[in-house]
Amino acid sequence: MDETCLGNTLKDFSEKRILVIGDVMLDRFLWGNVSRISPEAPVPVVEIEREELYPGGAANVARNLQPFAHSVAVMGLTGSDREGEQLIEILSERGLNTDCIQSSGCNVTTVKTRVVARHQQVVRIDHEQRASLTKEQEDQAIEQIVQRLPELDAVIIQDYGKGFITQSFMDRVNEIADPEQIVITVDPNPNNQVTWRGVTAIKPNRNEAFGFTNQVEIPLCDPPSKDKKLEQVAKSLFGLWETKHLLITLGEQGMVLCGNESALMHIPSRAQEVFDVSGAGDTAIAIFTLALASGVEAREAAEISNLASAVVIGKFGTATLEPEELLAAASNCP
Repeated sequence: MDETCLGNTLKDFSEKRILVIGDVMLDRFLWGNVSRISPEAPVPVVEIEREELYPGGAANVARNLQPFAHSVAVMGLTGSDREGEQLIEILSERGLNTDCIQSSGCNVTTVKTRVVARHQQVVRIDHEQRASLTKEQEDQAIEQIVQRLPELDAVIIQDYGKGFITQSFMDRVNEIADPEQIVITVDPNPNNQVTWRGVTAIKPNRNEAFGFTNQVEIPLCDPPSKDKKLEQVAKSLFGLWETKHLLITLGEQGMVLCGNESALMHIPSRAQEVFDVSGAGDTAIAIFTLALASGVEAREAAEISNLASAVVIGKFGTATLEPEELLAAASNCP
């Protein structure tokens, strides 16, 4: 990948205005050490040394965009609780717009707590309450989108299946947002069977792609471009979703990109070392969307997204990257 061309593309990124819509969460990391086994049960005793809080879910996608884009706004729903306040505070401190995040006493902020000892995750504890938007909440969200659309370059729909994204909500979004005028991308969740019709691009991972078509996932094929079963799945997804581009992430194999009726284009992973894949999908959809919004062709957009993901999985936790890191990674590519 040409470093000069990427540098020019990153300049285009810095002019873009993005709205991220979806299930926002708070990621809590408890870091400690293990020196003994509990006398109460055969489990390690973790002596906590520090706590770190990060934006999670759709908020982490926004966090990935922030170092690159001109402005990033987040739309979601939190509870009227301390965790919701903490999430808003963290996003605001990072320069992210939180005006479109609603808080409700009837909801609970989703919190994922990871206990980590010596860079190994010991356990994850989830606090969540799946609940769909009320009519009033949906109306408010739609009105906010209508007000912001004229100044936006792209919208990312990040669905974690926690309730914010519903068919009713998406039907109304499709009525007001024209994918011919604005880039609209989706990171879907197979546990939420929403009909994603007419958007610019959709990015499931391989497991999700098989799940959406109700097919049993088979072992990875090498090379993925020759994976006939995955090709059949992709064709089924185009019939189901009627999208322009389908980007399927493959973990250690990188990703494949395809358009309707086109063959799978394999983009191999650039990762030198896989340390932690959590959050890599958020990085992929964020950078892929930014590139499309900047007028980059889909294949090149996928390559930039793949390179960004490779940097992130070389870090621990739901990490992000800076433009300088992406440029450095490009300079190291053969």
